[in-house]
Amino acid sequence: QVQLVESGGGLVQAGGSLRLSCAASGRAFGWYGMGWFRQGPGKEREFVATIGSSADSTDYADSVKGRFTISRDNGKKTVYLQMNSLKPEDTAVYYCAASRTPGISTMLYNYNYWGQGTQVTGSS
Repeated sequence: QVQLVESGGGLVQAGGSLRLSCAASGRAFGWYGMGWFRQGPGKEREFVATIGSSADSTDYADSVKGRFTISRDNGKKTVYLQMNSLKPEDTAVYYCAASRTPGISTMLYNYNYWGQGTQVTGSS
């Protein structure tokens, strides 16, 4: 069982930066593939970024490539999402997710555990 708690969300002007953190509980964090998803107002939840269990592979949604960076610290049981050059369209609730599959995955249904989400609002 894994519990996930996101933090770091907030209001930021267009072009600004935020770093989201996701702290995990449980013994097997280092075995899990991790991902970030987001859900904007009136939209379905969508993939943002994913990282493998040993951080040897990552993948990003086209809309965030070159602006967002996912990373993890298995010793601290934490995954991060560094968001730069934020745009108003990045406004969403951002969710951290853990998959029992150690590789990367862009698919929502591959994730077994979810955090409660943190709000990110980009203002124009």
